[in-house]
Amino acid sequence: MAAAQRRGRRIMMTDEERDAYLSAQRTCRVATVGADGQPHVGALWFVWDGTSIWLHSLTRSLRWAHLRQNPRTAVVVDDGEEYGELRGVELRGEAVLVGEAPRTGEPCPELTAVESLFPMKYFGIDAMPHDGRHAWLRLTPETVVSWDFHKLAGLS
Repeated sequence: MAAAQRRGRRIMMTDEERDAYLSAQRTCRVATVGADGQPHVGALWFVWDGTSIWLHSLTRSLRWAHLRQNPRTAVVVDDGEEYGELRGVELRGEAVLVGEAPRTGEPCPELTAVESLFPMKYFGIDAMPHDGRHAWLRLTPETVVSWDFHKLAGLS
């Protein structure tokens, strides 16, 4: 998939741990950079399909404008309160628009699986609600870095 993590090999998640973690988490933070070089980070709901992270973004957002100008992005999903509980995944690469923007529900075979996972995960329903304000961005990461500080307890 992506380049191997150099540091922290002892605390990085296995592929199976990473996939389970990303499937269970609800919120990610998406980092973008504007044409003026200013960074922006915003929270977003997402779906992980085992290969790509799918971002459901408002098409009239600063994030959307930045990604249309420069698709390079970093996405972080993390949790934990105490130091020994910290876990997370950072995914980096280029975000690609999939389907129409804004999304109204026109048939798009590439979105079939994603639009099954998303409404069940966030709303507990089977059908994807289309509001004509959001669209899908897919990030198939070039680089993945993960950490699970729970593993520090077992290290000497």
